[in-house]
Amino acid sequence: MRSAVTYLKSWFGRFEAVGYRRPDPWLWLPAAALLLLGLLMVLNTTYFLGLEKTGDAFHFFKQHLARIIAGAIVMILLSQFSLTGLRRLVVPLTVISLVMLLMVYVPHLGQVRGGARRWLKLGPVVLEPSEFVKLALVFLLADFFSRRADRMKSFQHGALPAFMMVGPIALLLLKQPDFGSTVMISVILFVMMYAAGAELKHLGIAGSGALCLLVFQAFAKSYRMKRMTTFLDPWIVARGAGFQLVQSFIALGAGGKWGVGLGAGRQKMFYLPQSHTDFIFAVVGEEFGIAGAVAVMLMFCVILFRGMRIAHEEPDGFASLLAVGLTSLLSLQALINMSVVIGMIPTKGLPLPFLSYGGTAIVMSMAALGALLALGRRPAVR
Repeated sequence: MRSAVTYLKSWFGRFEAVGYRRPDPWLWLPAAALLLLGLLMVLNTTYFLGLEKTGDAFHFFKQHLARIIAGAIVMILLSQFSLTGLRRLVVPLTVISLVMLLMVYVPHLGQVRGGARRWLKLGPVVLEPSEFVKLALVFLLADFFSRRADRMKSFQHGALPAFMMVGPIALLLLKQPDFGSTVMISVILFVMMYAAGAELKHLGIAGSGALCLLVFQAFAKSYRMKRMTTFLDPWIVARGAGFQLVQSFIALGAGGKWGVGLGAGRQKMFYLPQSHTDFIFAVVGEEFGIAGAVAVMLMFCVILFRGMRIAHEEPDGFASLLAVGLTSLLSLQALINMSVVIGMIPTKGLPLPFLSYGGTAIVMSMAALGALLALGRRPAVR
């Protein structure tokens, strides 16, 4: 047993205690606050749902707590990795995520919910491979771009191979279909290419093509077309396709400046669909008001600025790009989720990191934070 532990430590390259800083409190404190708030809001929004579905008012709360504990273990382990150890995760993460993404099409393993084949059932555990893919892609792109630092100005040797690598993954996600995750990995790709030094004209041309493709996909399916028209004026179909967004507006409007008080919100009581997952931010706005919503946004801003500072100060190309990708993964997904809730963009089906109820998503968010904490622990004097 001891030899196995010693082997794993040497292979992943754990930190030595001397010369490394403590975990950055400007990273883990906002995340801890968001996790505690999320735990409270999940209990708040699923109490009656748990009674109706399972007869146990604390059913969803206990599941969410168990996943946070699992995520905390993963986060703490990753926060101890050295840069060499993080780089050694690139291949295993990529292979595992791609295999899982393909396994959703295997009969009896892939689970279909709401017309989408996005889940993988392995015994008693249900996983969402797209969440693994997003994290693995950040590691893969950081490694890929850092090895091509001197060729990123060339479209043929820099951006084009990246598009060819990410393209098939995007197609697999679209086939599920998972339009939100496809948008997310596309945005992360462009952000990391820009950070790696790709030419703006190349990004502009490629971005225009990707945008056209995404717009085509948005209008290719009737339900996506309905989402677009609903987003433009949800009140026209307030009792139909616009019901969820209208209920979100009602929740946010009822909250006012300071909210109606914890537990006093009404929209969570079977009015607002997905109030514990994709639209949990609307319940925060109703019960804590504008003040609470702004506080949540500020905490994500702290994580964003701290992560980008780590990326800016990091001399190693892989570490810098990894910090950019991990920070973007957390902050951009939060931005997209909150934009959906307040009606700025069409519904995407992306959870709010650290707050939304979920299994794979919450663990992967905490894993991303753990890797970011590892980068933040690098020696101050390099």
